[in-house]
Amino acid sequence: MLPPLDELERALARLPGLGRRSAARAALALVREKDRLLAPLSAALQAAGEAVVCCGRCGAFTTREADPCRLCSDDTRDGAKICVVEEPADIIPIEGSGAFRGRYHVLGGKLSPVRHLGPDKLRFGELKARIEREGIEEVLIAVSTDMEGDATAGYLAEVLKNSGVKRISRLAFGLPVDSGIAYSDPLTLRRAIANRFTF
Repeated sequence: MLPPLDELERALARLPGLGRRSAARAALALVREKDRLLAPLSAALQAAGEAVVCCGRCGAFTTREADPCRLCSDDTRDGAKICVVEEPADIIPIEGSGAFRGRYHVLGGKLSPVRHLGPDKLRFGELKARIEREGIEEVLIAVSTDMEGDATAGYLAEVLKNSGVKRISRLAFGLPVDSGIAYSDPLTLRRAIANRFTF
């Protein structure tokens, strides 16, 4: 492959969800249809790179002109509740559920010794400052259910224990909707049983 195409393919393959073969097909399509595909994509990438920033308050994605973000600026949201997530993208499905009407705080990752992400590299200090400044009463921890997510949730719960927060909770674990028990792994089943509810 030509060096510029090869470079484009490698750049596309770094995107989540695009493997090497998909990236190669996308690269070829982009250069084959420059006016219809490549030019608009290039312009959109440039515009997003210049305009999109992280909210100075919660860490969610926003634009330079709308900082703090619309979720932080919405007076109808419950300012006493805060949902802690790993990444800005995690806010989208929670908002889509319609089940949470408080505010958010993005950590910027999770504790990971392998990736050299300790408490000093994540936004724990900013969270503690927000709790004191905004009078947060409830913190919902919505992080991954893997080992690093469990460590992050445990660390957060310990750090927030004497912060004045009245309730610290974590998303419940269990079986996904429309899923059979036979297809579940043992850990998910253990958590589903531990977090069972009474009728």
